Amino acid sequence: MSTSTEQPADLTAATTLLRFATAGSVDDGKSTLVGRLLHDSKSVLADQLEAVEHASRSRGQEAPDLALLTDGLRAEREQGITIDVAYRYFATARRRFILADTPGHVQYTRNMVTGASTAELAVVLVDARNGVVEQTRRHAAVAALLRVPHVVLAVNKMDLVDYAEPVFATIAEEFTTYATELGVPEITAIPISALAGDNVVEPSANMDWYGGPTVLEHLETVPVSHDLTACHARFPVQYVIRPQTAEHPDYRGYAGQIAAGAFRVGEEVTVLPSGKTSTITAIDALGEAVDIAWAPQSVTIRLADDIDISRGDLIAPAGDAPATSQDVEATVCHVADQPLAVGRRVLLKHTTRTVKAIVKDIPSRLTLDDLSQHPNPGQLVANDIGRVVVRTAEPLALDAYADSRRTGSFLLIDPADGTTLAAGMAGESFATAKAVVSVEDEEGWDF
Repeated sequence: MSTSTEQPADLTAATTLLRFATAGSVDDGKSTLVGRLLHDSKSVLADQLEAVEHASRSRGQEAPDLALLTDGLRAEREQGITIDVAYRYFATARRRFILADTPGHVQYTRNMVTGASTAELAVVLVDARNGVVEQTRRHAAVAALLRVPHVVLAVNKMDLVDYAEPVFATIAEEFTTYATELGVPEITAIPISALAGDNVVEPSANMDWYGGPTVLEHLETVPVSHDLTACHARFPVQYVIRPQTAEHPDYRGYAGQIAAGAFRVGEEVTVLPSGKTSTITAIDALGEAVDIAWAPQSVTIRLADDIDISRGDLIAPAGDAPATSQDVEATVCHVADQPLAVGRRVLLKHTTRTVKAIVKDIPSRLTLDDLSQHPNPGQLVANDIGRVVVRTAEPLALDAYADSRRTGSFLLIDPADGTTLAAGMAGESFATAKAVVSVEDEEGWDF
């Protein structure tokens, strides 16, 4: 094959970067699609392709099975090794890509939360023979919850349904209706055969009734924005730098990564949760003083006043600081094997701050079939999506997740062993959702 002697595309040649995640039910062909994208974008090294060809021949297959490019992960899972997400990097002449390859089994749905949390696009695979199944709805719901702005519905294995347009149209309409109800802003449906290569990189001669883009063409041209400077400025303090040396006897700096927005020297800021204000006197970046810094730069900020600031505090513009509260209402994806029940004591990690908390209420659990809310389930089990109310021991400065994916997200952690229990998104769940009102009283709380 022509790619057997070619090297991967130069990752520095393209100027823009797209982070995207793939998801699909078991045997929907996700591994084959990922392998096809890597192979046809010339992102497979010669020795990797040779190994795949050899393994395929040993199985009696004439053509290389591109799914073997990712089969190593499945083999590891069969051996009992926990795999969260496999990240793959490749590039074309038009764009660079970071692909979060998430497992397809129901018990690994939780891993899609990790992969999609930073993605600008999600590719959801559907087997054309099976149509939209529960796992498809679950993946669409996770993409909507995580506010992934672009979703691609890849209707795979069209070769097994004779490339029939009505089959594709029916599946595309059902999925689009469902995802639109969840509030997904953009949905692109593409009929493909990952095995044969139809509409993956090259247009299919077997589906001349389809006039849209191929998967790769859409990935190369979908608009993405990494401009976090337009968001509300937020700076979680990670570390306090105070060397107290002869050279720097009075130096006091607050180091961390700017989560969103931009900060300028001379700007008045508020430190949360204390609410105290000061003015930025200096910003140090890479050992040099700068007048302005923006997300996602890692910098050290110095203030005019000696305020009691420690790890976990949040610095924000004085006129645009988030409100602090000890009551957190959010949607969570439960990722642990042990249930999350009302009254459970947890740790809540938000940016660089970790506080003690209690699960006050679980008002509802999402039913994926019809998007209804099952009221007062009492607990959430692995892979459940539900609304929770959490009371924290200390005030937190959370933004709504709809406004900021960085400062509107949090984790619930088991204080006993550090296990992650749930990934949370503050505020409303879906873009079209109605607020769930809790009728529980507040008696009996410890804080």
